[in-house]
Amino acid sequence: MNEWLLTGIEILAASLLGLVCGYLLKQYLDEAKVKSARAKANTLLAEAQTKYKEMILTAKDEALKIRDKAEAEAKKRRASLQRQEERLQKRRENLDRKLERVESHERKLDQRQSKIDRLHNELNKLHEERTRELERVSTLGREEAKKLLLKTVEEESRQDMARVIREVEAQTQEEADRKAREIITLAIQRCASDQVTETTVSMVPLPNDDMKGRIIGRGGRNIRALETATGVDLVVDDTPEAVILSSFDPVRREVARLALSRLILDGRIHPARVEKMVKKAQEEVEATIRKEGERMAYEVDVHGLHPELIMLLGRLKYRTSYGQNMQAHSLETARLAGIMAAELGADVALAKEGGLLHDIGKAVDHQIDGPHALIGADIAKRLGKPEKIINCIAAHHGEEEPQYLEAILVEAADAISGARPGARRESLERYIKRIGALEDLASSFVGVAQSYAIQAGREIRIIVKPEEVDDLASIQLAKDIAKQVEESLEYPGQIKVTVIRETRAVDYAK
Repeated sequence: MNEWLLTGIEILAASLLGLVCGYLLKQYLDEAKVKSARAKANTLLAEAQTKYKEMILTAKDEALKIRDKAEAEAKKRRASLQRQEERLQKRRENLDRKLERVESHERKLDQRQSKIDRLHNELNKLHEERTRELERVSTLGREEAKKLLLKTVEEESRQDMARVIREVEAQTQEEADRKAREIITLAIQRCASDQVTETTVSMVPLPNDDMKGRIIGRGGRNIRALETATGVDLVVDDTPEAVILSSFDPVRREVARLALSRLILDGRIHPARVEKMVKKAQEEVEATIRKEGERMAYEVDVHGLHPELIMLLGRLKYRTSYGQNMQAHSLETARLAGIMAAELGADVALAKEGGLLHDIGKAVDHQIDGPHALIGADIAKRLGKPEKIINCIAAHHGEEEPQYLEAILVEAADAISGARPGARRESLERYIKRIGALEDLASSFVGVAQSYAIQAGREIRIIVKPEEVDDLASIQLAKDIAKQVEESLEYPGQIKVTVIRETRAVDYAK
């Protein structure tokens, strides 16, 4: 009994012990699961935080990309708007220019040109005054800064400059004068040029004195046709077997000489034949001008010139300045500049080309207002010449400052060529300018087709457009031109104003 009781107690104790052990084991296992769950939760949290940070960085990158893209698109849109604005501005300018032309045409139709010109001049003066005022205000600070800087530099370097100048001034001046005299003397000796005397008349020989009557024609129709077509005055006097052509323009005189010589050889002299011969003579003179321009470029070894420059050079054959032929002067200037450039180690080809082209503005200065040096520089710039050539042309009379050694050499060569004894004669130049101003004044009137100064400037012959000027208007035009000549020009004696209105009817038999 006791043994069973002990056995039961032992079993009960073992059961309790098992229960206790099981409970403790369960508690331990639960705590392990909690710890594992906590560790896993911490791991997941860390991963979530990492992914959160990565998502934030990615979002920032995307935001930066979107902002950059938006800025690029905005910049592109601003550029597009700017271009559109520029196009609109150009269109506005074009419309403004068209409007000005329409208004100018209306003013001419209303015959109020004189009043408009006066208002235009006043507007230009106001514009110039405003421009000068703006330039003065805008450059005030810069000038003050420049003066202050120059004063500071001058104070700091005065002693050094004085010492250097004292050491080299005498030696430099002596050497420079000696070298300059040597170079100029050598250039003049190596470039000997003939003296050329230009006249304003040409003589055409005749086979006999009977030809004078045929040149004059019935009622003077042939001589009038020739004078009208060429703008040259024909003098048929007692000179045996010769007639004289008088004109200040050598190109017109040459055209008239060629045409008259061919008419004499042909023997058929009448107004229609005169016009045909004059046209052929003009074409031949144009060909001669081109040939002379090519010859000038070849003689000074200048290649690759624009055809327009070639034609301008050729026209210098018929252009004079103070009695000096401009073709010979340009060739001489090019040679002198090239020789001096070779002596000084400068660019010989550049100096030659600058000397050859320095007076091309004189070929068109009667058509364009302004100094011939600046006119020539604008032509060279328009035709793609380099900056050094443009500076040689623009600076040879002081309108611009010479920026290169070759420009200074061209200026010196031009002065040497023009200053030689007997090279130029001032009276002829004044006469040509006066005659040219007379023709320009007559051509400025509305309805004038051609104007020719003849009789050494004592008569201006004007040919009007018959569809624009009627007979009564031609009488008034003669009075207006005479009045304008009296007010604008200075001349000896009196000037006869002749207005010619001719109506032609042309048809063809087929």
